[in-house]
Amino acid sequence: MEEEAERFLKARQEVLTELEGLAAGNKIFRSYAAMAEDAMLEEGILARMRETRCNAQLALAEVAEETAAAFEAMEDEYMKERSADIRDVAKRFMAKLKRCALSDFSRITEPVILVARDLYPSDMAALNLAYVKGFITQEGGVTSHVSIMAKDAGIPALVGAEGILSAVSEDSWICMDGKTGEIVIDPDAAERERFEGKARENERRKKRYEEAGRFPSCTRDGHAVRLCANAGCLEDVKAAMGKQAYGIGLFRTEFLYMEKDHFPTEEEQFAVYREAAILSPEELTIRTLDIGGDKALPYFRMEKEKNPALGWRAIRISLERKELFKTQLRAILRASAFGNVRILLPMLISLEELREARRITQECRQELEREGKAFARKVPIGVMVETPACVLLAEEFARETDFFSIGTNDLIQYLLAVDRGNGKVAGLYDGFHPAVLRAVYRVIEAGHRENIPVGMCGELAGDERATGLLLGMGLDEFSMSPGEVPRVRYGIQNMSYAQEAAAAGTVLT
Repeated sequence: MEEEAERFLKARQEVLTELEGLAAGNKIFRSYAAMAEDAMLEEGILARMRETRCNAQLALAEVAEETAAAFEAMEDEYMKERSADIRDVAKRFMAKLKRCALSDFSRITEPVILVARDLYPSDMAALNLAYVKGFITQEGGVTSHVSIMAKDAGIPALVGAEGILSAVSEDSWICMDGKTGEIVIDPDAAERERFEGKARENERRKKRYEEAGRFPSCTRDGHAVRLCANAGCLEDVKAAMGKQAYGIGLFRTEFLYMEKDHFPTEEEQFAVYREAAILSPEELTIRTLDIGGDKALPYFRMEKEKNPALGWRAIRISLERKELFKTQLRAILRASAFGNVRILLPMLISLEELREARRITQECRQELEREGKAFARKVPIGVMVETPACVLLAEEFARETDFFSIGTNDLIQYLLAVDRGNGKVAGLYDGFHPAVLRAVYRVIEAGHRENIPVGMCGELAGDERATGLLLGMGLDEFSMSPGEVPRVRYGIQNMSYAQEAAAAGTVLT
């Protein structure tokens, strides 16, 4: 086993050296280098070899797949993406162990549609976008990291196209529509002309979206809203600013914790939050730690729960582990000296939770003042509305909070009693269900009665089918994936608020 362990450690060092060279100009490879260096992953693989007497390849395959599957089972779509990253890093380890070369997509030198069983984020990073006009994979889902990257890069992508590998050959001609999912193999002249017409219209549309970025997100009749982006790291913040987002409507802090092998210190968190505030000075809404449920930290032992979605998670952990909560709050408050920072509290079901969180925040303010550390005197504290209890108590919450942000991903699941990760019932997960729409409207109305802004940071905010409806309901802020911002802005600029409000009234009845 010593020989196998040495072989694995040698492969690991080779991967690290390779990734460090690639990381200089690429955020994906920087995160991969951090994963490859993760002591928890290394220890898990070495322990598997010792316990089962297996070789390095098998230990790597089993541990990496178990880790990836754990992320894949999570309900948060953003967290699911990490499973592909883990498999991608494992693929690099495996290539070194087997002494074989990885696919070199950089050798593509003519226009192609790339068809593959699956692609990983590092594959995307190696593609020459001047030649790759689209890609189709047999496996994967629409929320995969690669799919999202393709969307942000403006490349048509279809994932999960069952049987595509057996249906095409190297010299097949393919027409594809990334929006409708239509694929035509070896099209005739009429079909090619139809798709070329679609491509020309798509290019015109992209130019209109780019031009729209020069103007505010305001309807034809003068009603303005804020268009923000969701982010999980500093690279996401930079991407959002590149799309002319107003600010960051949801900064997820989980990845900062997941990238470490320990709870990040106040200084480690402060450095990240400060940089994010500088990059997005108009608005940076930082959600406090939302672990538990489907999001675990390898260094934080939690009891196995029968129903983790309803268990010890988010604000419940923060209020019980006060020292962790205060460390994060102090870092956020200090970052507020560098931009318009807001604090967002997840998974609240009672006013007592909000009051206790506010009390602890005030404690942190007093400590920082005594220590002579700078922070903004007014840092808004908001409630993430994602539980039915919070919806039903919206009027009371609105009197004691500074803003609302509706988290539709969990809210839909809880309202409809549908596990969206369960294929048997996933079709019932519907953001346009009357109960969901009425809940959203109730929260907006409650917030406006108390003169607080109401935003939305769930996937529904970036769904173009919902834009007019949410606008008509009076939503003040839409926060979405950075790549969705230009399209939603263009849509809003071409709407009439009066007309959308009238239509929303009809829909709600």
